[in-house]
Amino acid sequence: MKLRTYFVEDNPTIRENLIATLAELADVEPVGIAETEAEATHWLTQNSQAWDLVVVDLFLRQGSGLGVVNALQSRSSNQKLLVLSNYATNDVRERCQQLKADAIFDKSNEIDALIDFCIDLNTSKV
Repeated sequence: MKLRTYFVEDNPTIRENLIATLAELADVEPVGIAETEAEATHWLTQNSQAWDLVVVDLFLRQGSGLGVVNALQSRSSNQKLLVLSNYATNDVRERCQQLKADAIFDKSNEIDALIDFCIDLNTSKV
């Protein structure tokens, strides 16, 4: 069964490459995209049963990925939220954990770990 995944990323090139990579290697099914905090939080809260995984960038065209993470703190325990950022510093990682993100990955050097996380998540769903 595919992981119904929502992507919050404002860079079209990164978003398209990420979707293609995760669809091919980790069996994810994209269910939507957003480029802003408002778009993401609106769709995700209005469609709370339509997704299994959210992948969020921290810096968006408008708003912040941290706002999205904060808005989803009361999500179902089977729904996972991952942060993917170029700014995965220790402080950022700590803040994301405080806001109950399930994992944070650095775009520049942790894509393999992100893929592995998604594969493991999908395997545990079956």
